Amino acid sequence: MWNLHVDGSSNRLGSGAGVILEGPNAFAIEQSIQFGFKASNNQAEYEALLVGLRLAKEMRVKCITGWSDSKIMAEQVNDTYQVRDSIMLKYYQEFKKIKDEFDEVCVRHTPRNMNERANRLARLASQRKLGQLQSMVHQEILQSSITKQECMDIENSSHNWMTSIIRYLIDGSLPEDPTSAKKIKMHAANYLLLGKDLYRRGISTPMLKCLDDDQASYVIKEIHEGIYGTHSGGRTMAAKILRAGYYWPTLTQDCHLFVKKCIPCQQHGLHLHQHADTLRPISSPWPFAIWRMDLLGPFPLAKGQCKFLLVAVDYFTKWIEAEPLATITANNVQKFTLKNIITRFGLPHALITDNGLQFTNRRFNEFLEGLHIKHRVTSVEHPQTNGQAEAANKVILHELKRRLGSAKGESAEKLPEILWAYRCTPQTITKETPFRLTYGTDAMVPVEIGEPSFRRKNFEESANNGTLAVNLDLIYEVRGQAAIMTEASKIVMARKFNSKVNLRKFYANDLIWRVTRDARRDRREGKLATS
Repeated sequence: MWNLHVDGSSNRLGSGAGVILEGPNAFAIEQSIQFGFKASNNQAEYEALLVGLRLAKEMRVKCITGWSDSKIMAEQVNDTYQVRDSIMLKYYQEFKKIKDEFDEVCVRHTPRNMNERANRLARLASQRKLGQLQSMVHQEILQSSITKQECMDIENSSHNWMTSIIRYLIDGSLPEDPTSAKKIKMHAANYLLLGKDLYRRGISTPMLKCLDDDQASYVIKEIHEGIYGTHSGGRTMAAKILRAGYYWPTLTQDCHLFVKKCIPCQQHGLHLHQHADTLRPISSPWPFAIWRMDLLGPFPLAKGQCKFLLVAVDYFTKWIEAEPLATITANNVQKFTLKNIITRFGLPHALITDNGLQFTNRRFNEFLEGLHIKHRVTSVEHPQTNGQAEAANKVILHELKRRLGSAKGESAEKLPEILWAYRCTPQTITKETPFRLTYGTDAMVPVEIGEPSFRRKNFEESANNGTLAVNLDLIYEVRGQAAIMTEASKIVMARKFNSKVNLRKFYANDLIWRVTRDARRDRREGKLATS
């Protein structure tokens, strides 16, 4: 029966183990082992046991009894104590693997005074340099028993994008596929083999050294964040690599990917003001089918304590309805919708608003659902969806500023004049006035009274009703032409918009960076705060 005495030691100078393997006929092997890694006392005890078992395995021992003064380790390997620590669990699993290679392994606890020889060897290994004591076997272990060795597939790592070109340049080897062979011949004309390195004939630089994946990773990292690097963008970094004299086929793509993964670049990146997606214009199927609604204000108090404007605009004809309000409530919005839209122009197909409480109110939405009107709410981060109402607000606001002057409290009195002026003004996108697209005939404006126009001078009351009826029959043609002009304008607008788009697509579960606004910015960092 073979006996194995082991002990581990760890202190501020280092860690080590002592192993004594005793066999029949007074046979004994003493080992003093120094660890080249940091280890706790429990780790050192396990390492000593595993080293001793490996030594016994080399001696072709089948049955062995191990002795250790570590009660924790002895009870854990005998399944008396539960292993809770994750590192100790790995050592426990490693012991079980080695144990299966023996016929019988028994580990027992022994008092420290009965394990003095192994204890001395462990202390010597943890406190002294190797080679000072020549009467025993010294050994140094650089890695722990639970450290997995990294394996490299030499065959696969040696084969890269340069292999086929190098083989062709050396001995003319080509693949059997004629298409691939022709492609390699054509590409190889741009390459030159100097010693063991492959070079590509460049335009910006005469000779570009070709790199494999590992070399390319080093060059990208050094160019981007080394002393020579400036954390530049992907295109600039690719140009710097070419000027430095290096090349591989996916150079630009790899540079862009590296920049996206660079945390400092993302934390302190510039805010992108380019649009992230293409423009998708919304078309109205018929007049007064889609209305946009928004609020404008507050204004100085006007007649009736009014200081807000509720504005609605039809998407097709650009007809604007507006009403001054003293308070913003869902009840007022519901009354406005019924009075100014439904009873005048019929039931719309959809109503588009923002996320204001007066628009998302339950009673107001039940009112719309009862009339089968679809309520579309714009995204908080994308108010452009309600851009038609925003444009109408801008027109009303600018005209109020010009008309009121210093009399800021007359906004309610001036509103009808502004709406009348807008309804009689030809729109750029339709080339028609909202009044004509609604009623079929242009309205008689006051200037035609002050300076009589042709139709004013030649007005015949008897033929007026017939002419208006003809205009109503022809209104569908006018609206059709306006729809064509609208779609043509949208195509031109979308083409111009999309020319400046910087496409950025995100998918489910993607991690994205959030802009650091003033509320979340650390003021102590000043100008160096993340963006």
